[in-house]
Amino acid sequence: MTSQNLENLVKTGHLKREPGDPKEFAGLVRSARVRLADAHNSTLSMESRFDLAYNAAHALALAALRWQGYRSDKRYTVFQCVPHTLGLGPEVWRVLTLCHDRRNLAEYEGDLDIDEQLVNDLLQVAGALMKKN
Repeated sequence: MTSQNLENLVKTGHLKREPGDPKEFAGLVRSARVRLADAHNSTLSMESRFDLAYNAAHALALAALRWQGYRSDKRYTVFQCVPHTLGLGPEVWRVLTLCHDRRNLAEYEGDLDIDEQLVNDLLQVAGALMKKN
């Protein structure tokens, strides 16, 4: 992928170089697979499905970043790297960014503004991440 973009994020302090660990990668993908399967369960609340799909997407984006030999402590940066680690387009990153913003509102202000369409979009994006990992 475009490692120069990732190296630029190292220079700005947004990423750290750290050798990938196959065991960590496998654990992140396994965790994401379980969460993604649960997120498709329509008997769960919309909030639970969103949370499961969001965390699955994050685990998959982090797995891809770790596979490339980088780490970030910021979820937003992990999502921002998806075009460079998995080659997915801006339509994926935009959904992840929107979901990240909605998740932060819920976590820090108690306001979870989601609907079925957003959850479906997130499930589709997480599925695309899963196929690339």
